[in-house]
Amino acid sequence: MKIVIDAMGGDNAPRSNVEGALSAAREWQDIEIVLVGDQQQIEALLTDRPSNLSVIHASEVIEAEDEPVKAVRRKKDSSMVVAGRMVRDGEASAMISAGNTGALMTTGLLVVGRMKGIERPALAPIIPTLDGKGVLALDLGANMDSKPEHLQQFALMGSLYREKVHGIAKPRVGLLNVGTEPGKGNELTKQAYPLLEQLPIHFVGNVEARDVMDGVCDVLVCDGFAGNILLKAIEGTAGALFSLLKEQFSQSLKTKLAAALMMPQLRSLKSTLDYKEHGGAPLLGLSGLVVKGHGSSDAGAIKNAVRQARIAVSSKLVESISNEISGK
Repeated sequence: MKIVIDAMGGDNAPRSNVEGALSAAREWQDIEIVLVGDQQQIEALLTDRPSNLSVIHASEVIEAEDEPVKAVRRKKDSSMVVAGRMVRDGEASAMISAGNTGALMTTGLLVVGRMKGIERPALAPIIPTLDGKGVLALDLGANMDSKPEHLQQFALMGSLYREKVHGIAKPRVGLLNVGTEPGKGNELTKQAYPLLEQLPIHFVGNVEARDVMDGVCDVLVCDGFAGNILLKAIEGTAGALFSLLKEQFSQSLKTKLAAALMMPQLRSLKSTLDYKEHGGAPLLGLSGLVVKGHGSSDAGAIKNAVRQARIAVSSKLVESISNEISGK
């Protein structure tokens, strides 16, 4: 199994990508990791390189401000595009990038390619929940406009991902909506509801946004517009909460002492709400496995993304989705 990492993608590239790759290569000797990017920069950061880690030079980088489609088409020797070609050509089992989200989606579509039978690939990150298990939400940004049939495919792919990668026997699948009754919502959710009922999944009906973090479902289905708003609202709320706590605990000696006593619990809470614990978000529906890391991923997040990809490849996730979609 070979996993390729876009070493130049992300806010902390290439250091965090190299350090995460080193840690992963040392822990999992059954995989081969390839770092793609500026060889000189990468080599300068490699220390005690394990035998299962190698480097492939790429002369270009897709920057955060680049227009996705133009960048992918023009920067053919960029680290992201080279990694995508390796997956497409069967030279790698999966790729990981913390770079430009739009460019990675474009690389997935134009370079790796869609899976036969899938109309729209979906970005599927894990949203933290209070029980620590998280909920896989899709789509959270790849498609701003979706059809009922797209949500149906999202539900099937999400259920298989939770089963294959996270070991959940009967993942509970919910449809994001403004109420729990079957007749609630806009035309999209009203038409999608009966389609999800027909699937061979454990569909639990409509789920309201206020209940998502209570862990009422394992997979949350929505269009990319509503999903991205939900994700950003949760991230903003979590950030504001910790800012308020920091402000309150800094007011006096008494509150500072209280903060010191509560530090283990506060760290546990922050870990529960930390995206880094989950590694990355797969782009489901492509002919190969592509994992999107958060733009500010550190070495730990990159390592977790490798772990995630390793499990997905071992459990034949892409093949399982393809077989379900084709009816085999």
